Formats: sequence, C-alpha cells, structure tokens
Amino acid sequence: MSEEFSAEISSRICKHMNEDHSDAVVLYAKAFAGVVDATAAQMLAIDADGMDLTAQVNGETVPVRIPFDHTLANAEDAHQTLIAMIKQVRVQAK
Repeated sequence: MSEEFSAEISSRICKHMNEDHSDAVVLYAKAFAGVVDATAAQMLAIDADGMDLTAQVNGETVPVRIPFDHTLANAEDAHQTLIAMIKQVRVQAK
C-alpha cells in the first residue's frame, strides 16, 4: 500500500462512508458489482485500485470487490472518484 494510501486513510474513508453515506455504499454494490439484490453494504477497505465491500443478499454476507477506472493518487482523488461514481449511478437511475 502506497504512502499516499495508508491503512489510516482507508480506515477513515470507510468509517465516513459507512456512517454518513451507507446508502451510497449499497448503490456501489448494486451498480458497479452487479449485486442487484443487496439490501445493505459496508465498505471494508479502499486502496489505489479499488474498494472492498460486504453486501447483504438474502440474509447472507457476500464479499464484493469494485475496481476503479484509474489508479487513485491520494485521499482527495478517492473522494472525487467516489462522488463521481455515485453521480453516475444517480444519473443512470433517472
């Protein structure tokens, strides 16, 4: 894991997403991993190449890996990428 993407940064991003944007985490699982039956999801880790989630599907916990469309440079890039991904999902849903 690069210095720009430390375990502390991953932990901070995951905590923020799970506490403040849990609806977005479910949408990531549905839209970018094809887990359309997910009723809940949790972000476990994020790195320069993708994010690891668990999704709840029919009462079972399913591991999910979502790759990014580019290698993230730092935490700000992660922030902007996650926002762009959720905007993409919401535009497609309209």
